[in-house]
Amino acid sequence: MNFQNKTIWITGASSGIGEALALEWASYKTKLILSGRNIEKLNLVKKNCEQKGAHCLVVSLDLTDQKSITKASKEVFTHHKSVDILVNNGGISQRSMAIETPIEVDRKVFDTNFFGAIALTKEVLPKMVKKGGGHIVVISSVVGKFGFPLRTAYSASKHALQGYFDSLRAEMTPDNIKVTMVSPGRIYTNISVNAIDKDGAKHGVMDTGQANGMPADVCAKKIIRAVRKKKKDILVGRLELLMVFFRKYLPVLYYRMASNVKPT
Repeated sequence: MNFQNKTIWITGASSGIGEALALEWASYKTKLILSGRNIEKLNLVKKNCEQKGAHCLVVSLDLTDQKSITKASKEVFTHHKSVDILVNNGGISQRSMAIETPIEVDRKVFDTNFFGAIALTKEVLPKMVKKGGGHIVVISSVVGKFGFPLRTAYSASKHALQGYFDSLRAEMTPDNIKVTMVSPGRIYTNISVNAIDKDGAKHGVMDTGQANGMPADVCAKKIIRAVRKKKKDILVGRLELLMVFFRKYLPVLYYRMASNVKPT
């Protein structure tokens, strides 16, 4: 795939993997749409991307609010006829035990990670079909492949993304719609800092595993390479990815590790 002049919409673009993807794709002289809630940070990302040669549009977006999603979509399609690549990256993690977590917190995680992603996809998909094709990139997580302590709602929301977009890929193959499911492991971002606790408050702590994780720019390069090759499902990370294979091929070992491993 030649990315030059492609229109790429990235959610959660103000930091982490989203920002890294934007900066990497900017060097291909793309047309970037950067979305999230922090407009100040998005404008900084925009400035850095434009210095690399990209054309950028910043669009405010709250994935938990359907009105915000509809408004953002209208704004995007005022400036662009269609979107070539939609990157559903925006999301929130969790650090709390299921037994002490109110259902409202679980719903917040799902509204952001799952329903927000599919709501935005439904806005973009008809335009892609009309144009003759498109590519949807979904940033999931390795815990979308297996369960892990203190991540009940987060893991469940990522499992849901896997099932939804696997099914969507099968449905939309005749319309030339590609889907790449990305499952990152520990990537050095602020995802643990911004995770919510049992009260729905900000966790505010950088997990040790996260701090020692793969740099976000390295992760972004791997994702973009997978999109270029039209990969359907990829894992990105280091040794933590072994848990996926343990879960599949050595389940007894996986169950023992998941029950005893330090979750941070």
